[in-house]
Amino acid sequence: MSATAANEPVRTKTKTISVTSGKGGVGKTTLISNLALLLARQGYRVLVLDGDLGMANVDVMFGIRVTRTLESVLNGECPLRDVIVEAIPNVSLIPGGSGVYGLQNLSVFQKKLLLDQVNELNDRYDYMLIDTAPGIDDNVLYLNSAAQETLVVVTGDPSSLTDAYALIKVLNKRLNEQKFSIVANMVQDESEALSIYRRLSDVANRFLCVSLDYKGFIPSDANLRVATKTQQLVVRAAPRSPSSYAIQMLCENLSHSKSLSAVKGGMQFFWEQIIGVA
Repeated sequence: MSATAANEPVRTKTKTISVTSGKGGVGKTTLISNLALLLARQGYRVLVLDGDLGMANVDVMFGIRVTRTLESVLNGECPLRDVIVEAIPNVSLIPGGSGVYGLQNLSVFQKKLLLDQVNELNDRYDYMLIDTAPGIDDNVLYLNSAAQETLVVVTGDPSSLTDAYALIKVLNKRLNEQKFSIVANMVQDESEALSIYRRLSDVANRFLCVSLDYKGFIPSDANLRVATKTQQLVVRAAPRSPSSYAIQMLCENLSHSKSLSAVKGGMQFFWEQIIGVA
C-alpha cells in the first residue's frame, strides 16, 4: 500500500453538519469556509450548502462567482450537478439563493426529481456543511433539524447568547432536537469561551431537555479580521495566527466527533427531511 493510500481518510456515509446562530454577525460563513478548507487538506471531500438567503456569500469567501443557484434547479433550468461548483480542490459549493426557501413547496414530481439527482451525489462527499441564515425562520429550523450535528456559533454579546438560547429552545420544543454543539467566537481566550458555554448550558439545562457539547473557541484576532475583510481564508492567509490554530483544533474536534445523531445520516436523509418526504 502506498503512503498516499495509507493516509487517505476512510470513506463513510456523508456527515451532515449545520453551522447556525441565533443572530447575524457572529462569523458563521467565515468559520464554515475555513473549516471546509481544512477538511479538504486532510483529504476529505466537502460539499457546502449556502443556505443563508440574506447573506449568501460563501462563494465570495472562496473568490469564485456563481451564475446558477438551487433555484435554477427548482425552476427546471438545469440539473443539480450543473449548479455545484468547485470552490477549491475537494470543496464544492451549492449556491442556495432563494431556492432553499422554496424546498418546502415543491410538487411531488419536483421532489422526486430532486431526490433522484441527490442520489447521484451519494458517496461523493465525506462532509456536507450547511451555512444557515441566523434566527428562527422555518427554513433555518428545517436545515438544522435535518443535519446530524447542529453547531451553534455564539459570542460574548448578551444578545448573541439570548438569541442562541431562543434558537435552541425552538428547535427543542418544535422539532424535538436534543443535542447541540457550541463554539464560542470572537472571545479573548478559552476561559471566556467556557464561561459563555456554561452560561448557555446552565440556562438550557434548567428549562430544556437538551445536551450542549462544547466544541471549541475562536479568539479575537486581527489576522482573522483582516483576512475576512479582504475576502481571504485565514487558515491560508495567516496559518500561524491564533485564530488559525483555534479553527484547526475545532476541525479536529468535528472530524472526530462522536455526537453525530444516530437516527439521522447521509445526504439522502438530509434532503428528504428538507423537502418533507420523510
